[in-house]
Amino acid sequence: MTLAIVATRAGLGLEAPPVHVEVHLANGLPGLTLVGLPEAAVKESRERVRSALVNAGFDFPNTRRITLNLAPADLPKEGGRFDLPIALGILAASGQIPVDALEGMECTGELALDGKLRAVPGVLPFALATKAAGNILIVPHSCADEAALAGESLKVLPANSLWEVVAHLLGQTPIQAHRLATPPTAKAPIADLADVRGQQQARRALEVAAAGGHNLLFAGPPGTGKTMLASRLPGILPPLSEQDALAVAAVRSVCGLALDEHWGQRPFRQPHHSASAAALVGGGSRPKPGEISLAHKGVLFLDELPEFSRHVLEVLRQPLETGEIHLSRASHERRYPAEFQLVAAMNPCPCGHLGDPRQRCQCTASQIQRYQARLSGPLLDRIDLQVEVPALPPEQLTAQTEGESSAAVRQRVMAARQRQMARGALNSQLSGKALEAACDLNDEERAWLAGVLEKLKLSARAYHRVLRVALTLADLQGEPKPTQPHLIEAIGYRQLDRLLKGG
Repeated sequence: MTLAIVATRAGLGLEAPPVHVEVHLANGLPGLTLVGLPEAAVKESRERVRSALVNAGFDFPNTRRITLNLAPADLPKEGGRFDLPIALGILAASGQIPVDALEGMECTGELALDGKLRAVPGVLPFALATKAAGNILIVPHSCADEAALAGESLKVLPANSLWEVVAHLLGQTPIQAHRLATPPTAKAPIADLADVRGQQQARRALEVAAAGGHNLLFAGPPGTGKTMLASRLPGILPPLSEQDALAVAAVRSVCGLALDEHWGQRPFRQPHHSASAAALVGGGSRPKPGEISLAHKGVLFLDELPEFSRHVLEVLRQPLETGEIHLSRASHERRYPAEFQLVAAMNPCPCGHLGDPRQRCQCTASQIQRYQARLSGPLLDRIDLQVEVPALPPEQLTAQTEGESSAAVRQRVMAARQRQMARGALNSQLSGKALEAACDLNDEERAWLAGVLEKLKLSARAYHRVLRVALTLADLQGEPKPTQPHLIEAIGYRQLDRLLKGG
């Protein structure tokens, strides 16, 4: 047999399209030609595969002309994931393993020069696609747990070396299917809201944000607990469903990050204010996920918000509305999920002590104006809750009483979300028509709200944000629709919006 075909998959973001490694041996000038749009790391596989085959004790057909085609030819291929299928294709084409043994199998893995298998990124999306195709998957042993997350219906065969794979295909030493010994559990502890002293308004805003999926901005002097509060949000959010946990894990898999440390937990990402736009939303010559995708189904916390470049902040506007990010390059296009809650924190001025009774502000009026102007109106409009976090008096800081625990708050949040799911979506995701129908304001309430919006000079987007927050407040109290007290509280969360706009 001089022709062999081995099934594998490419990695295009969170997608794993099928690739067939076609190997043909022919008479002629000895050599190895690799075609099918391979990038540099794939081209280098020729030398890795040659050395791995020889060092593992197999014959490399040096006297034949070898043509390797990675089909389809117009699909970009990158990384070392094609090493193992290329090696198996050469062995099958040269008659060292039977071609029919490869039927119904897919494989991936990078080869060391001694024939051992090394891990490759993006195994979970690969495994999910293989499961959907109904095939068996051969992976490096270090990737077996990740591949097994795809479900028990997928048969995962882990191997440490090329020789183990060949021995299995020859029927000499079958590889046992891999199963997770225990269900994956998170190892990282979750911070508890009970650690927060005082700050009742900020705690209330945090609960409302969790219940309705709203974006949140804390503003106040340094050391008032803004970061501490933000880090407690994942702990009061409902647990991830199995489907959402796999979606979160798939993004981490593509980035080559460990999956077991935070398995099943809501992500909490905290990029530094020096992060570029590409780091935040994703990018590069071959677009990779950014922080907003790593925060999918979780929380993106931006501390010192005005210190971020204005250009960096403005790229958040579109994913905040759509819940996904499209990255387009000349020869690549990727779509990554970005359904996250934005929580931000900022000081009121450059020195941080504007309105702080403990220390006098040293900033001039022009410095304060320039500092606050770094946040655009359209971005502020997309932040539903804007809360001042004042300095605590000493007696509250030294008090021994703990606040309400995250577990207790989470119960109320989950009850409120169940009411929202009965309507079809979280309040933060309701369309304008569905939102108006759910709020069902009477004529008196509409006239009162119109007057308030006119007086506060709030935009149409801010108007819908007020309605969404008011609806969440009603859900937390178990009421069928918001009333005027809910609207008043919701408008109260827009005070900082007016302050930063100079109102």
